[in-house]
Amino acid sequence: MADFVLVHGAWHGAWCWKRILPGLWKAGHRAFAVTLTGTGERAHQLSAGITLRTHIDDVAAVIEAEELQGAIVVGHSYGGMVITGLADRMPQRIARLVYLDAVVPEPGESWSSGHPAQTQAQRRQAIAATGSIPPADPAAFGLAGDDAAWVARRQTPQPGGVYDDALHFDAARVEALPRTFIDCNAPALPTIAMTRERVRRQPGWEVFEIATGHDPMISAPEELLRLLLAAAAA
Repeated sequence: MADFVLVHGAWHGAWCWKRILPGLWKAGHRAFAVTLTGTGERAHQLSAGITLRTHIDDVAAVIEAEELQGAIVVGHSYGGMVITGLADRMPQRIARLVYLDAVVPEPGESWSSGHPAQTQAQRRQAIAATGSIPPADPAAFGLAGDDAAWVARRQTPQPGGVYDDALHFDAARVEALPRTFIDCNAPALPTIAMTRERVRRQPGWEVFEIATGHDPMISAPEELLRLLLAAAAA
């Protein structure tokens, strides 16, 4: 039996893992889907004071409260920033990091670091105006029909304070952990392009591909579940 901690990406919440959790439970694993402060069912907590550290604290609190040891921590998209900071803080509590089409930062980088200049400008403008970043069109994640409508209904603004918040961490400490990157490339989300190249250049990465869009927990849950179960068996 393994313990999974699932960390969603921007604009999402624990709700996005709805098609993954039953399969993990059925296989005998424990799985905890975290909703980060200011998003999902915690959207009422949205404030200018939310930082990357707030979200790292959210996940660390679950690990502490559930007394998890050797957890497989999965971070989707922006969640890659969060799980990297978590791994720097408590590496002894983590068995593997799984970056699900996620940001893989280097020390001193922020979520915004890998984004094109136009994306940075648009998001900073939104943050200056409202304190948050409005949700992306689910079509950008390769979703259509009922899936796109479901995601559009559930998405909430992303706290603006996390966008340019640099993450400082001990790279050697994080790189000592087993790390998996799952590349979802049909269609490939442009803001993950730098990460896709990075993990293929650096040693120590296990890389898998799923021919689906950026939200595989919604568009390809069976294939994603298979990879997560394989990570538990490794």
